[in-house]
Amino acid sequence: METELMRIGVSLPDTLLGKFDEIIEKRGYSSRSEGIRDAIRSYISYYEWMGDIKGHRVGTVAVIYDHTKRGLSNALADIQHNYSHLIKSSVHIHLDHDNCFEVIVLDGDGEEIKELAESIMALKGVKFSKLTTVASNEKI
Repeated sequence: METELMRIGVSLPDTLLGKFDEIIEKRGYSSRSEGIRDAIRSYISYYEWMGDIKGHRVGTVAVIYDHTKRGLSNALADIQHNYSHLIKSSVHIHLDHDNCFEVIVLDGDGEEIKELAESIMALKGVKFSKLTTVASNEKI
């Protein structure tokens, strides 16, 4: 069964599009559209995986953000204070004049961990955010 294709417009910074073009060329995609479809599928899979985060979990949220973005550092601090009962530790590294890298170590209810991560992901100025969790009772 064929699916109807929908045409959309997306605005991207030159540097991001340039990096994306390099990747799709290296991976052998026939077009940007193929690469974008694959990236969207990956994003959807990750979102669905996040939906299954339940029960007691341990994990990390890794974040890269532009600390010069007005209000962003305060918003990140507010989120962390709201979820301080989950946070066991954090590490903050200054990457360059504008960018910071932070890793937040978490232990607690999976749904609350997911809420914390999604709150951070949604902030304007956050360039990268990745949640990784494992059930605390899993045999490793």
